Parts: sequence; structure tokens; C-alpha cells
Amino acid sequence: MHDADELVAFADVMDSGSLTLSARRLGVAKSTLSRRIQQLETRLGQPLMRRQSNRLLPTEAGRVFHDYCLRILDLTDQGHKALEELREEISGSLTLEVHDALGRSWIAQAIETFMKRYPGVHVSLMIRENLPERLEPQSVVVWFGETGEVGLRQETLALLSCGLYAHPDYLARHGRPTHPHELERYDWIDLLGEAEHGLILRHPHQGQADIRPPGSRLRVNRLVLQSDAIARGQGLGVMPNWMAERRNAAHPGQLERCLPDWQIPPTPVNLLYAHGHQPRKISALLEFLRGACPTEWQHSPRGHAC
Repeated sequence: MHDADELVAFADVMDSGSLTLSARRLGVAKSTLSRRIQQLETRLGQPLMRRQSNRLLPTEAGRVFHDYCLRILDLTDQGHKALEELREEISGSLTLEVHDALGRSWIAQAIETFMKRYPGVHVSLMIRENLPERLEPQSVVVWFGETGEVGLRQETLALLSCGLYAHPDYLARHGRPTHPHELERYDWIDLLGEAEHGLILRHPHQGQADIRPPGSRLRVNRLVLQSDAIARGQGLGVMPNWMAERRNAAHPGQLERCLPDWQIPPTPVNLLYAHGHQPRKISALLEFLRGACPTEWQHSPRGHAC
């Protein structure tokens, strides 16, 4: 077992090349510093430094051991920080910024559980329709959909399967589509301009169909508004399957899935947060969110288990 004071003495002299300068920086006597390095050399059984003019230079053994010395000191420092964090109380203020699609449908209830678990934490819950341009250090973002490069650490919570839905009465009036190419003759409830970018559907036997839905007379920027419009029989639209299932559970028969054998690319749910070391309250929130995903998401492919 190496003595920490000896390792610090060796590492500092390797950096400065001078016992006098290192003794001044470390706040110890020059003789004490010299003794610590000699004790380390005795433990290792090899000289680590040699004097040349007014400088101390490493021997070959000193150069080899220096890398290991720095690693040991770094691990020791990390261990001290980890232990200090355990002593810290999880408390203080933080901000959780959430995509509108996940506000009432998931996060509102989940955050109540988090606050009961950590009574010292104060949460500002912000519902957003667009990604924030800048993220505060004490903030976490939960986003539904692609984010692109935003300069933040991104972690995928889930990849949510999606489907095409309409009200049964609407389908009774207009007929049920049998192939994606027929979708052009239906009314479309457009969410966030998705129709402008086209839609890709894949079938296990019939391959891929690239379609461009007709321009929508009703274009909305919130999933709940889209879901309401579809449920009122105004047209077809793409929804996350778990949201459609929840709506049908509360209001049976409002939504019917169309072309169920055709798969639509899943939509990601991502955690976004600052790079680097996180305060305990942020780490606690991230860990909580990873384990608080809705049960229905467990049936969706994803990057990380919920």
C-alpha cells in the first residue's frame, strides 16, 4: 500500500523539477519532501529521480511509475468525491423541462412521486413545445422526437412505436385503407408539420412505402389536440401506440388503428442534460426518470431499459 503523502510529493516534484519549489507549493519543509520521496523509492526498491545541475529529473523507473502514480491519485480523489456526495443531502432547486406530449400523459404524476421521495427538492416543471435554446446547469430536459445536435448529453429512454389512427365513424364514412398509397384521399390531422416531410411505412412482406399525406386543413402543435381531433372524426393521424391505448382505455372505441401490419418508424424519448459531473439532485432525478417510464413503454424497443 502506497502512502498518499509520498505519492503527492513525487508527483509534484516530477512536475516542478525542484524540491524547493514543490516544498513551497505543498507547504512542507524541503527535508520532509525529500524524505517522502526517499521512502517511496525504498518501498519500490528503485531510484525514481536523479539530480542534474539544479534540477531533479526522473529515472526510467520514475517515468514508468509516474503514470501509475497519477492514476492512483486520481482514483483517490474520485473516491473522496464519491464519499462526500454520499454525505450530501439531496435537496435544492432544479428545473425539469418536458415536451408537451409527455406533460399530462406521464411526467405530471411521475414528478409527484419523485418529490415525495426527496422532500428537500424543489422542482420547477416547464412544459415546452420547442427545445430550449440554452440549458441551465440545474436543468434536465425530457424530449419526445428527434433533437439533432444540441450540445448536450443525450440518453434515449425509449423508442415508442407509432400507428395510424382514426375514429371508427370516420372510417365507416370514408372506408378503411388497405394500402399506404390510399392515404392520399383521406383527411390528415397534421402534427408539427410531419406531413410536409412525408411518411415511411414498412411491411414485413410488401416492403417499404413512401407517401406524402395531403396538406392538412387542421395543423396542430400539441399531441392532445391531434388526439382530440382524430377522436372527433376529423381525419387520420400518426400517434404513439401507448397514447392511443390509454385514450381507448378511458374512452372505449374512440380510436381505431389503420394498416396495423404496416410499421411506422418509432419516435424517441430522450433525456438531455449537461456534460460532466452532475450534482446529486440531478443524478437522483435522472435515475428516477430512467425507472419511471410508463409500463406500456416496456413493450417498445429502446436504447435503455425503463
